Amino acid sequence: MAFGETPLTDVQQQQLADLLQRRKQGEPIAYLTGLREFWSLPFFVSPATLIPRPDTECLVEQALARLPVKNCRILDLGTGTGAIALALASERPDCEVTAVDRMPDAVALAVRNAKHLAIRNVRILQSCWFSALSGQQFDMIVSNPPYIDAQDPHLSEGDVRFEPLSALVADENGMADLTHIIDHARQMLTPGGCLLLEHGWQQGEAVRAVFRRSGYTDVETCRDYGGNERVTCGRFTL
Repeated sequence: MAFGETPLTDVQQQQLADLLQRRKQGEPIAYLTGLREFWSLPFFVSPATLIPRPDTECLVEQALARLPVKNCRILDLGTGTGAIALALASERPDCEVTAVDRMPDAVALAVRNAKHLAIRNVRILQSCWFSALSGQQFDMIVSNPPYIDAQDPHLSEGDVRFEPLSALVADENGMADLTHIIDHARQMLTPGGCLLLEHGWQQGEAVRAVFRRSGYTDVETCRDYGGNERVTCGRFTL
């Protein structure tokens, strides 16, 4: 431990004991420290949101590769900590980024992260998916929505035991929110605009089918750092 020669106060000793007990029970270190790095940026995290994961950086990479050279408008649905939106905004300060989440605590946390990172080309709103965005259009829409089936045994394992179920679980075998976004994003995308979605490693084929059924073109799925199908994208054309 750092500064091992410095004695702890009684309060500090109790705080340390509490943290060790929480960690012993499996609580993620990110929740204990309140911090997690994503895209080489430091983010505040809380149990109100998912902990940003390295695999989600694949979504950021694919989005950046498909963004127009000129300035454009980007929408991040279900932003949580704001990790995806703020990573994109940091890389493309010429773009206008909108980030939405239906949970007030998540919105407050994303606002805090934006201020801490001094990223100004982003606006953060409370909205259930597209509900607060009527009449607006975007050149790109990205999302890491809930996509786990409620009966998935992994929900009782590892870090996800401590994360909010509302950000993890979706109906229809995990496909409900993915399908909703794919179906409704067409009304919000400019002609030629792109939709990129993170999903489960076994959902690639089903997600591609929904994209194609909804009329998207150039549909493809990209793999994460572990070689699993993780991000599917498609382009909206009139």
